[in-house]
This record gives sequence, C-alpha cells and structure tokens, in this order.
Amino acid sequence: MLQSHLWRSWPTLRAGISALACCLVSSVAFAQNAGWQGQITPYVWATGVEGNITPFSGAPAISYERSFSDTLKDLDAAFFINGFARKERFVVTGDLLYASLSRKGQVFPGISANGKLRMAALTLNGGYRAIDDSVVTLDVMAGARVWRTRASVSVPVIGEQKSSIQTFVDPVVALRANFSLSPDWSILAYGDIGGLGAGSELTRQFALSANYQVNDNIYVSTGYRYLDLDYKRNGMRLDTNLTGPFLGLTWKF
Repeated sequence: MLQSHLWRSWPTLRAGISALACCLVSSVAFAQNAGWQGQITPYVWATGVEGNITPFSGAPAISYERSFSDTLKDLDAAFFINGFARKERFVVTGDLLYASLSRKGQVFPGISANGKLRMAALTLNGGYRAIDDSVVTLDVMAGARVWRTRASVSVPVIGEQKSSIQTFVDPVVALRANFSLSPDWSILAYGDIGGLGAGSELTRQFALSANYQVNDNIYVSTGYRYLDLDYKRNGMRLDTNLTGPFLGLTWKF
C-alpha cells in the first residue's frame, strides 16, 4: 500500500527512479565492455527531521523537531538509493532520496495548522581518485544536487490552504574516503557542501559507514548520515535537516 501510494504520489519521483534504473542497466552493460567497476546500494534511513517551513510569503511558519519514531508517525512515503562507479582514477557517484511528511502544529494560541512537505533530491558527482592504495582511497569530486520541494500549509479554522513548489540546483564539492581495516571490513566517509546562493543558501551532507563484505559482490553497511538544507526564494523558506542511522545492501559489479 505504501509503495502504491509512493508510486502515484509524485511524477518527478517516478521519473527519477526510471532514470536511475536506466542508468544502472546502461552502467552494468557498459562496465562489462569498458573496464568500469560499479556498485548500487538501496538503503533504509532512520532519519529524524527538524527545522522550519514557510511555503509562501505571508504564510504561517511551522516549526518541527521530530525523532525517528515521531517521524514514522508523520511519514507518508520514502525511498533511498545510492550508486558509485569507477574507471581507473575517474569516479562518479549518484544518490536519490524522496520523502513525504505531514505535520500538525500551532501557529497561534488556539489555532493549529497542517503542514505537508514532499522533498526529492538527486545528487550527481564526478571526480578524480587522488589517493589510491591498499589501505586508503580518497576521491575529490564536484557536481550538483537537484532539489524538488513541495510545501503546503492549511489552517482549517479559517479555511485557508496554499502550497508552493520549487525546483532548484545546488552546485556541490565533495570528498569520499575509504579506509580498509581488514579483507572483510572497511570504513567509508563522505561529505559535501554547496548551494552558497546559487540555488539554496546552503546545503551540506556527511555520511560515515562501516561496511562488511559478505562475498565478492555483496556488502552490508551501516552508519550515520546528516543532510541539511537552507532555502529562501520566491517567498518560500525551508530550513531543515535530516539526520539518523542507516542500513544498506550493496551489489558490486
């Protein structure tokens, strides 16, 4: 039921998933003939959410601070997947996330409002492996994060409901480091920062994971991720961050 609602809820999400699937199929076929190595990782992110939403000029702002257990109560749908590919020292990464949340809060004493946030973000980076040895690898990258947000607020007592949809692109710079602890265990660290007025005021992200190699093609990973967005344009203000542990399953090809 959740998957059916997710698939119908947002055409942009369907387009993003379809594009990612096409890229994956093409990447696997290309890798077999051109010397590429790659991996794809669907994951579950137990994220908490906090921040402020003002969907349009003059609209009431809704503040929220929700743990993962609280977020589950507000969650309508979510989807997360990550990809990585490398040929010699050239590397590319991609990450797609989608979340739909509903929230009720007080805007004035005795007056409540219902807020809804739908957020999708596609991050694509390309770069160079600056360090490549048996213990440590370091990738230096640059790219972009494409956002599509839809925020709405309804105030039942006065019968008002309005929403705002924004699509924007943030340039980002990123580092990705992998530390080999043993033949089976490794630590992966990733961080990026961008926006700086080009799309949002600021966006930044950090993820740290421990990874276990099950066999030649399968890895299991668990870790912690933080993603922050500060956007203010066209009357809309979205200041939010998502943070929490995640669990992923990686197929390497």
